[in-house]
Amino acid sequence: MADLKYRPVPHDHEAFLAKARTRKGFSAEFESLELEYQVTRQMLKARSRAGLTQDVVAERMGTTKSAISRLESAGKHAPSLATLKRYASAVGCDLQVKLVPQKLA
Repeated sequence: MADLKYRPVPHDHEAFLAKARTRKGFSAEFESLELEYQVTRQMLKARSRAGLTQDVVAERMGTTKSAISRLESAGKHAPSLATLKRYASAVGCDLQVKLVPQKLA
């Protein structure tokens, strides 16, 4: 049987972003996807805390590893609340959504 223990891949995200910000248009596009990136970061942290691989989460959700990979890719897929609830349950979490009043400039 395959070893399904989660082993995070080392990644210096700040160095990646610093290099990416030198590309024309990157910063504006990145900022427009901030909410998606926040959700993705939370999903990845929750899966890491649970010590699960994408394979295990997929099995718990009744889907495929590639579907989980797409789900965890910010900006490429807009999951439904039902999907986010299933993901949260699969990684041992509850999903909370809140609306926050906008700050007036």
